[in-house]
Parts: sequence; C-alpha cells; structure tokens
Amino acid sequence: MVFRANVNVSLIFLIFLVTFIMSSIPLLSLFMYETLPIVIILPVIFLILAGFILWYATSITYVFYEDYLLIKGGPFKSKISYEDITGVSSTEDTFTGYRITSSEKGIKLFYKSAIGGSIKVLPVDKIEFITELRNRCPNVQIPKFD
Repeated sequence: MVFRANVNVSLIFLIFLVTFIMSSIPLLSLFMYETLPIVIILPVIFLILAGFILWYATSITYVFYEDYLLIKGGPFKSKISYEDITGVSSTEDTFTGYRITSSEKGIKLFYKSAIGGSIKVLPVDKIEFITELRNRCPNVQIPKFD
C-alpha cells in the first residue's frame, strides 16, 4: 500500500524565495563583469539545486511492503523492518530530528536502526496509515490519533 506525504506549500515557497534571493545577489554582480561561462554556469547550478529541493519535497511516499516500510523522498530512502519499530507518537516539532516530510504535525516512528532513534512522517491520510501500521506491527503500542 502506498501513501503520499502531505506537502506544506508555504514552506516550499519560503525555501524557493530564499534560494532565489540568495542566488540573485551574486548573479547581479556577475553581469557587471560579463564573463559568459560563469554567467551561464551559476544560474544552471541554482536551477539544478532548486529542482532537487522541489523533487525531494514533492515526491515523498511511504510504501508498505510485506516485511518492511519504505520511506522515499527524492533520492533518499529509509527501509524500516516492522520488527525494528519500537513505538509511534504524534509530533509537532517542525525543525528538529530526522524527517522526511515538509509539514509540521506528523507521526514519529521510533525504530532500532534509526540514526537519531526516530523518523518523522506525515501521510495525507494519517488514520489509514496508522491502521495499516497497526495491522503490520501488532506488538507495537500505537496511541489513538485524530
């Protein structure tokens, strides 16, 4: 079963606005020197970086396989075995911890092989995601979610 992530559009807009402002300052000074290769290369680099951020932020999916949960966001993947999941809680931490989501209110999955001990996720259909997680991990205590 595949779940898509809830995307925080205002956060993505803010990231692109900051990227645009940060990239426009050096580009304005480059046009004064008229060095064509640099004037072409730097905008291409900024466009590639902006495309990478957009790809990462909009392609987040959570896939339930037979033996594990696969969390994908752009080129990043986390493969979590159901036996490794030790707990689940709700979270509203926006800027802390390991997260593959761009929204504030989410679900925090605790598992044994995690670098920081947990990962934050936010599927569009949170209730169905939790139900599927309960079916796959019957031994884990999962609190009631809204």
